[in-house]
Amino acid sequence: MPAPSSPSSRTLDDGAVLRAAAPGDEPGILAAIHALAVYEREPDAVRTTVADLTATLFGDDPKAFAHVIERDGEIRAIAVWFLTFSTWTGRHGIWLEDLFVDETDRGRGYGSALLGSLAAVALERGYPRLEWTVLDWNAPAVGFYRSIGAEAMDEWTTQRMSGDALTDLASR
Repeated sequence: MPAPSSPSSRTLDDGAVLRAAAPGDEPGILAAIHALAVYEREPDAVRTTVADLTATLFGDDPKAFAHVIERDGEIRAIAVWFLTFSTWTGRHGIWLEDLFVDETDRGRGYGSALLGSLAAVALERGYPRLEWTVLDWNAPAVGFYRSIGAEAMDEWTTQRMSGDALTDLASR
């Protein structure tokens, strides 16, 4: 079975290419992550480095994966994801950590193409779920997700621990 990050490379209508991320893409992926952080009003939150992305995406035992859309030699859109596991279904799923399309490229179908590539991976592997979060105030993204059939999981609230709370809990 091929690695879960290896979609077929395909050329989109405008000549851009959707493909699995490859070594050398890290600076473009990181630039997209930074642009996403700015869009999400957290411009100083990114700590990830090119070296981190290299180790995580392309190391001996990758724990995260990425699909990119490249046009004219530049990364224009990304989907960064990893595997989840559901005890209820007994199957893995895909968690989409970041989906970002450069502002100048929105409306070209890149978001749909990236999500479609993840849906194809999920179906090929027998994964029943593709999940992600979206900020409540991001009306364009929410509208886009509804237009492709995504459902809000209103009864679920994402929880997070970090910093001192994480350290304190670990010491109990």
